[in-house]
Amino acid sequence: MILNVAIVGSGFGGLGAAIRLKREGIGNIAIFERADDLGGTWRDNTYPGCRCDVASNLYSFSFAPNPKWSNTYSYQPEIWSYLQDVATKNDLRPLIHFNHDVTDISYDRTDRLWRITTNQGDFQARSVILAAGGLAEPRMPDIEGLASFKGPIMHTAKWDASVDLTGKRVGIIGTGASAVQTVPQIAPTVGSLEVFQRTPSWILPHLGHDVTQRSMRLFSIAPLLQKFVRAFGYWQRELMVLGFVKDPSRMTKGETMSREHLERQVPDPELRDRMTPNYRLGCKRVLISNDYYPTFSRENVTLVTEAIKRVEPQGIRTVDDVLHEFDVIITATGFYVTDNPIGTKVHGAKGEQLAEAFRGDMANYKGTMFPNFPNLFMLGGPNTALGHSSIIFMHESQLNYIVKTIKVALLRDARIEPTVDAARTWTQGLQEKLPGTVWGTGCSSWYLNEQGKNTTIWPDFTFKFRKETRHFEPKDHEISV
Repeated sequence: MILNVAIVGSGFGGLGAAIRLKREGIGNIAIFERADDLGGTWRDNTYPGCRCDVASNLYSFSFAPNPKWSNTYSYQPEIWSYLQDVATKNDLRPLIHFNHDVTDISYDRTDRLWRITTNQGDFQARSVILAAGGLAEPRMPDIEGLASFKGPIMHTAKWDASVDLTGKRVGIIGTGASAVQTVPQIAPTVGSLEVFQRTPSWILPHLGHDVTQRSMRLFSIAPLLQKFVRAFGYWQRELMVLGFVKDPSRMTKGETMSREHLERQVPDPELRDRMTPNYRLGCKRVLISNDYYPTFSRENVTLVTEAIKRVEPQGIRTVDDVLHEFDVIITATGFYVTDNPIGTKVHGAKGEQLAEAFRGDMANYKGTMFPNFPNLFMLGGPNTALGHSSIIFMHESQLNYIVKTIKVALLRDARIEPTVDAARTWTQGLQEKLPGTVWGTGCSSWYLNEQGKNTTIWPDFTFKFRKETRHFEPKDHEISV
């Protein structure tokens, strides 16, 4: 049987795509999931303290509000449970092929179909939606001797709960989002904890708090109230674009707030100095926490700012030739984002890898389609991630365009791809905007590719992206029947 649509991944993007397709009357679809359960990053990331840094009412589907969030910024188990509930209510489980690891997606020019190869057999589809996610493949640090360490090593995104940290000497590499959440949780349990910091992060106070039973009841009986709260939070975050994109000097207010937060929570001036960033707030991911800084007042917690020279069987040696001995090493070193491995698995009409589109001039159309890849769509594609708001808003925007395009393709039995000119115009337009944004102020970050280009973040208001993706524009596409 030839599928109308094959979806790769069952996180927010994949589930949202399936729901939208079903609601538009498009059947004969399947979701391919490499794991034995759905949920994507919210299934995989189980490290202590894992939670979302976008408010729950905004970090959820607009068409599936949850009036029972227990915290304004939900923790991983509750978000995963939400996705489970959404899948059940929309009868998505029968569509999901669990334990199907997609190893290749290639376009057959003769049959004009996509051939999907998995570890459990091959499939064909008229259209493919890539929803593997930008935070799907953990990146281990490229450090000499890492494999020689005699104790357990784990990435925060592949947390091994069977490793007992009680009383252990633990080293954690990285001070990004997952480290800021993990460090305060494990510090009271471990014997000692050394945190290796390459670059300090801007950290703002966390505004999350428990939701009262009264509020839950109000949201249940008055859903418009919850929609108002969601809209208010959305527009609050949109105002941040004025600093991120329009005038980075506006970020000084946030920087002052962050420095005051640091001064209140870290009394040691020497330690404060080592934890103070020297780049513009927003250039790297902005973090939120109320308990990370105070953790370094504990006697068993140490901040290490000397660069790592190599890993040895007993621990980590820094460039000052000090050996830091550990029983366990934790890496909080992010993901493959600009070089997501899914790109090497996809081959277009001319045999080229989709990964090639992630390099060079990044020719893409609306972060969703690519020339020479007919009827292939990517959720969370180039320059669709955000530094200030909810990626789910962007996914839903992309799906407006994707579903309309797929309906045209099915109605006309057509193969649709963006023209080279349309893709270049879109891509060049974004790249011309980016140097003047906060992400172009000189810091290095996971937003940038190997050439130093920001191929990750959307450089404008999100409502503008919603407008751009509202319709299918035939003039921007090659349509072959």
